[in-house]
Amino acid sequence: MGVEVKSLYVYPIKSCGGISVAEAPICSTGFRWDRQWVVVNSKGKAYTQRVEPKLALVQTQLPHEAFSLNYQPNSHSFLEIKAPGMQVLKVPLVKSNSSAENVVDGISVWEWNGSAFDEGAAAAQWFSNYLGSPARLVRFNHVSGVRKVEADYAPGYNVMFADMYPFLLLSQGSMDALNARLKESVPVNRFRPNIVVDGCEAFSEDGWREMKINKATFKGVKLCSRCKIPTINQETGKAASSEPTDTLRAFRSDKALRPNNSNKGKVYFGQNMVCTDSLATKPGNGKTVKVGDALNVLQITASPAA
Repeated sequence: MGVEVKSLYVYPIKSCGGISVAEAPICSTGFRWDRQWVVVNSKGKAYTQRVEPKLALVQTQLPHEAFSLNYQPNSHSFLEIKAPGMQVLKVPLVKSNSSAENVVDGISVWEWNGSAFDEGAAAAQWFSNYLGSPARLVRFNHVSGVRKVEADYAPGYNVMFADMYPFLLLSQGSMDALNARLKESVPVNRFRPNIVVDGCEAFSEDGWREMKINKATFKGVKLCSRCKIPTINQETGKAASSEPTDTLRAFRSDKALRPNNSNKGKVYFGQNMVCTDSLATKPGNGKTVKVGDALNVLQITASPAA
């Protein structure tokens, strides 16, 4: 058996629970619906699990057909949001004709600042009650918003509210190698990948410079440096320990991987990717990834970027 796609994940709201899907259409910013929304504080700064770990317990659901190639939402289409102790929140997928009046400025995610569509008072109250502090839910503004990835690694590519890149790939072999070193194994949701593949050696993905999945060509552009989120149990919303980061630091730090280079104190797990077809891609034009698709490695590098 060769390398194939084992599972796919889309995260509609940044830093909230993901959706396991059988198929994911590709658009210009990654998988359709991925990180299209973000929760922000009263100053417009993004909330993440780094400061609000209970966001891990916020679960999202989209219509099943939303992940088909030709799907078009209508007035009965909603993003459903659930969390412990909260009523279900339904956010319409179709913006009203007056949506231009709901554009808010001053939204910030890392170094980026721009505008976004405010999802209204009910959503703001829901997240404010859940987090215990002022919050609003906003949607990426496709009309005027552009958020570019790091030009040194992938010039010309954009994301919505993802941290850095459109796609994150991780292999089951890498997960198995990590868990073999841990006293208590961790699930893959600690690392929030979009694509999990099986059938390769541990950390093979580090060197995958170019690969093909179904009809789409991907490029591995930079190893993923990990923050504190992998230490947060996604079932409890709490960080019980500093694992798996401590274990990763022993064999996946920049010091361990590149002992002759300067030490930035980072640990790496997973490969950030872009889709070369996505620059001219819109939902419905035939670019999609499915569970079970073969992954064919076209180019390998001995010195992956980090």
